[in-house]
This record gives sequence, structure tokens and C-alpha cells, in this order.
Amino acid sequence: MNFLLFISNAIIPLLIFSIVAAGLSKKQNIYDDFIRGAADGLKTVVGIMPTLIGLMVAVGVLRASGFLDFLSDMLKVPMALLHFPTELVPLSIVKMFSSSAATGLLLDLYKSHGPDSLLGSMASIMMSSTETIFYTMSVYFVAAHVKKSRYTLAGALLATLAGTVMSVILAGGL
Repeated sequence: MNFLLFISNAIIPLLIFSIVAAGLSKKQNIYDDFIRGAADGLKTVVGIMPTLIGLMVAVGVLRASGFLDFLSDMLKVPMALLHFPTELVPLSIVKMFSSSAATGLLLDLYKSHGPDSLLGSMASIMMSSTETIFYTMSVYFVAAHVKKSRYTLAGALLATLAGTVMSVILAGGL
């Protein structure tokens, strides 16, 4: 056990040391390479910032306006037929846009139902088995200058649906 703790504490410094050693062995100017990489990273951040702000504002508006609760109420009958808890509808929608906003909803769900409840277990599994599709696509596609996403959205939505359904099944909801 102590060996695993040592490895987990030492892995990052060892990785950094090995990168520096590899650069020195190739007689590269490591500091200039680092500065150039940091500058490129800042350019990427500046390039994706408008997209991030837009997504965060949109999620905030959806959450504050009560639209997610309204949508849950509208979907009560279809969700009951599918044996899917309507309390998880807002979480499953928001998670596609923002993980931090979904975490806020998750904490609200924990407060009302408890983290060890069936809904808490379903929500926890859902949070770990789904992706922030629109956030990820917008950030990475903008950063990489991808113009045509092809089947990315359809595949990501299908994978999220599978993760959402399996979270209910694995938690014992069906």
C-alpha cells in the first residue's frame, strides 16, 4: 500500500522530469518551448471563451427560469411509461451542456432525496456515465477549427442515452 501511495505522489514529478530530460538529451531549448506552448494555450482559451460564456449563460437562464421544472412536468406521463424518474430529466438535459451546472442540480437532488437514495444512486451513476456533449463539441471543434462534425453529435447523443438508461438499470430502478 505504501508503494502505491509513493507512486501516486511521485508520478507527476517523474513525468515532468522525464520530459525535461528528454528535451535536454535532444539539446532543445526547453524553456522557450514551454513559453511557446503556454502562449498557444492562451490563444486557444481566448478563442473558445465566447463559446464558454454563451453556454454558461444559456444553462443559467434555463435553470433560473424554471423551464427545466416545466419540462419535467410536461414529460411526466412519457417518463412514467419508460420507468424513468422525472426528477432526473433536468439533470440529464443540463449535463449535456454543463457539468458544473449539473453538479448543482445533483446537490439539490441529494438535499431533497439523499445521496444514498435510489434517485441519488441513479443520478450519481448518470453523472459519471454521460458527457457534456455540447460543451465538449463546441470547445474542441472551435479550438481545432472543425467545420463539419459529421456523426459526432448523433453518436454522442446515443452514447449519452445509453449511459442515462444504464444508470437507471444499474441503480436498480428497473
